Amino acid sequence: MLDNIALFLTNINIFDLNLTNIEFVHPKLFFLLPLPLLIVWFIPVYKQKKASVKVPYFARLVDVTGEKPQSGAVLLNRNNLQRLFTLIAWVCIVIAMAKPEHIGPPITQSKTARDLMIAVDLSGSMSVEDFTLNDGTTVDRLSAVKQVLGNFAKTREHDRLGLILFGDAPYLQAPFTSDIGTWLTLLDDSEIGMAGPSTAFGDAIGLAISVFEQSQTKNRVLIVLTDGNDNASKVPPIEAAKVAAAYDIKIYAIAIGDPTTVGEDKVDLAVLEKMAILTKGASFQALDREELQQVYREINALEPELFDSVSFRPRTSIHHYPLILVVIIYIISLSLVNLYFYFNRKHFNGQDTNEKQINNFTDKTRINEVEHE
Repeated sequence: MLDNIALFLTNINIFDLNLTNIEFVHPKLFFLLPLPLLIVWFIPVYKQKKASVKVPYFARLVDVTGEKPQSGAVLLNRNNLQRLFTLIAWVCIVIAMAKPEHIGPPITQSKTARDLMIAVDLSGSMSVEDFTLNDGTTVDRLSAVKQVLGNFAKTREHDRLGLILFGDAPYLQAPFTSDIGTWLTLLDDSEIGMAGPSTAFGDAIGLAISVFEQSQTKNRVLIVLTDGNDNASKVPPIEAAKVAAAYDIKIYAIAIGDPTTVGEDKVDLAVLEKMAILTKGASFQALDREELQQVYREINALEPELFDSVSFRPRTSIHHYPLILVVIIYIISLSLVNLYFYFNRKHFNGQDTNEKQINNFTDKTRINEVEHE
């Protein structure tokens, strides 16, 4: 029996709301439901005093006016329909005060679990044209990096990407964002030498660390592209890598350009390798566009997209529904009362008319009898 009742309630839908998915924010307010009964039982009936006149000829006055004597105290009683409407209205008000909420179906949202910062070298050596595109066109290193990074970013649409440009000093071009289109636009706006002709490789890592500190994501990855040796940093790259390792930041270092370069423009591959070991990352060398693309494919394989799933059930307040029902009950009650008084008044008016006609007929009969005598 109880199982059938539970199944019946489960299938009831009012205003497309399943009754089994309704919860109350203030369920303790349901203790107010018996309040009207307590008032009826323990509070005395209200009595209203009216002025009256005491006359010695009361019986004669009753005969003249035709009124019937009534009790001096009149108790106003409601009929059963009024009691029912009052009960329903009170229950609806208590339900509204308890604030019912409809619990919607579970919604699962997936968000990125990784912040990926990319640092790009804009020193003067990035203008060397030693990278070849698919169509055979030779372009400078920065143009090739932009093209490969664009393809790489499109495959990381579920990660938050950031962009640091460095030369004489590092600059945050784009904070972490899930808007890949905006990130690509800011990358395209970068120009060779806009950050100075030198290479502040270690300082770029330090700036990335400070940006990661403001992030709550635990999976942190830094990709650094450079074609020269560090010659402008206040903090050596190895020391910066040690700090990055303390913050659980994984570094992937990519050396691009001609490995036969000598002097300050030569990439120190040993430093890049040591940085990768300290941060549990990896170091790569890309001599042309194909190798650079292969590097990013390897990084994609090493760092697959991660997601954090958040599941929740939306809550919608529906306290206005019982209040609407109270208003409807009030309108119905008021209409019924008005109809009652209308027909009652019409009935009494008809009786008064009949009595007047009878009285007129009686008076005429008496006059005729007098005249006949």
